[in-house]
Amino acid sequence: MVTILRLLGRRLAALPLMILGITLLVFLVLQAAPGDQASSALGDGASEEAKEQYRQENGLNDPLVLQYFSFLGKLLQFDLGVTTPPAKSVASMIGSAFPLTLQLTFLGVLIAIVLSLTFGILGALYRDKWQDQLVRVFSIAAIATPSFWLGILLIQWFALGATPMFPSGGIATPESGFGGWLNSMALPALALGIPVSASLIRVVRTSMVEELDRDYVRTAIGNGVPYREVVSKNVLRNALVTPVTVLGLRVGYLLGGAVVIEMIFALPGMGQLILNGITNLDVNLVQGVVLTISITFVLVNIVVDLLYLLINPRIRTV
Repeated sequence: MVTILRLLGRRLAALPLMILGITLLVFLVLQAAPGDQASSALGDGASEEAKEQYRQENGLNDPLVLQYFSFLGKLLQFDLGVTTPPAKSVASMIGSAFPLTLQLTFLGVLIAIVLSLTFGILGALYRDKWQDQLVRVFSIAAIATPSFWLGILLIQWFALGATPMFPSGGIATPESGFGGWLNSMALPALALGIPVSASLIRVVRTSMVEELDRDYVRTAIGNGVPYREVVSKNVLRNALVTPVTVLGLRVGYLLGGAVVIEMIFALPGMGQLILNGITNLDVNLVQGVVLTISITFVLVNIVVDLLYLLINPRIRTV
């Protein structure tokens, strides 16, 4: 417990520095983007006097250093600014869209975990047999399939066929209940989770094979411990250490992939926001979305570090 608290303390202590680096990187990249914010906000038909007044009111003529510190000051107050006209609070828009992205990411992670554990364990237990060969074919095909293309295929197969099973896009209304929500999220979650599960399957299978070949497994079986008990209580837990770490690294892909999948399935999540922000050169909106996703990725990796410590008790004494 002391080791876990020590690790958590170190991660939380480094969190402000990481967030500061993220804000600086996002700010500089967006400042270097082509285009004029005043023209995007007021339209190309606006007069130069109106554009100059907009720049003065929004501090666009200030040096980059002052603009950055002004941005940081607002961020410390949880003020992400407003969008280009019509003015709307960026924080409120993210607050409405981000839960949907988190829901989609969670379902994608859940699908990836279920598929990777099922097929990875199956391939390890039946290594080099026909079951293992099928698992290899599935993982290779899935890892070579982009999530956006898989999403389009799923729409054609299950939403636009003679007997549609799922909607082709949009999110169910609250009146539809949990069943309606799950029905509308099924295809996007599959398109997001299947490609990620492919790489995890290989990791789970490799970790399981390495553990099954260790001496303690042969010793336990030689002492009369049932094979199924050895696998479930010892081999599986030890083999999950590496896949958990890899899954944490793939969360960033899942969050980014969710943004793309949302646009394909017309889901009102962060993908729609960032598309609108880029199209309208709305720096505040793009900054808010990118910062939210980046900070979420950092927080998820802290949770993964703690899970790694819980699963692998051997490093608690290090």
